[in-house]
Amino acid sequence: MAEREKLLEVDHIKVEFGKKNRPFVAVEDVSFDIYKGEIFGLVGESGSGKTTVGRSIVRANSLASGEIRLNGRKISGKLSKADDMQVTRDVQMIFQNPANSLNERANVGYIVAEGLYAAGRSYTKKQRQEMVEKALTDVGLMPEFAERFPHEFSGGQQQRIGIARALILNPSLIIADEPISALDVSVRAQVLNLLARLQKERELTYLFIAHDLSSVRFICDRIAVIRKGRILELAGSEQLFANPVHPYTKALLSAVPIPDPVDERNRNLLVYNPSEYNYDGDSPVWTEVEPGHFVYANRAELQAC
Repeated sequence: MAEREKLLEVDHIKVEFGKKNRPFVAVEDVSFDIYKGEIFGLVGESGSGKTTVGRSIVRANSLASGEIRLNGRKISGKLSKADDMQVTRDVQMIFQNPANSLNERANVGYIVAEGLYAAGRSYTKKQRQEMVEKALTDVGLMPEFAERFPHEFSGGQQQRIGIARALILNPSLIIADEPISALDVSVRAQVLNLLARLQKERELTYLFIAHDLSSVRFICDRIAVIRKGRILELAGSEQLFANPVHPYTKALLSAVPIPDPVDERNRNLLVYNPSEYNYDGDSPVWTEVEPGHFVYANRAELQAC
């Protein structure tokens, strides 16, 4: 079997906010790789640090330590203007709330073409128009929508506009930051199916950020679970659902809704209580419990699995 090619390497990154003498550590010692053509899920509750990781990759947050590499090239820290523009072309983001991420005063054509203006390349008006029309068509919208404004569209259509904006530069990596959480339940599946189709057609690579495991199970190849800025478990999607190890992962899985109403009423919700595991006397370590399945746990947690 041919060795997979790494696209993104996140190497022991730390992100801090606030005052230097009393910083708030939002992300602590986070490491993972994403391979070309992979959909990698990063899952955690609100405030877990998952969006901070995504924003660090697109250089919106500075690193206190660690390094991020794309195609083996460092993209964190100080870069030349040319390298910074290259990162803009290579890495694009789809945001959580489409209504807030779209300029309400600009028409759709301008919004989708925004990246073309910021990427440091010159395009004629006709080239920009053709690229916008193709991007809109690829996400299931009509080219004539380019003349309309965001408030004229539904939430699902607005998110499709956001996806078109991310696609127009043909990026190497797309960071999808909770792209369905602000949408009605009825359109979430449509957007997930669209992202999955585009990934296959364009051989895209995604970092898919979510707050619940149910939304990533069928779209992601591998999933990392993050809590309070640390990755606690990382495994293949089916591995994680079939054999969760960390008690926090088990608690998240127990909260996934069950379609059967009887089973839903009778299910046992688990609660993760860190005080039960004596971290002071038994420090957690990063352990490979089976091939490709890693967990940050201490002896008590590993024995409980």
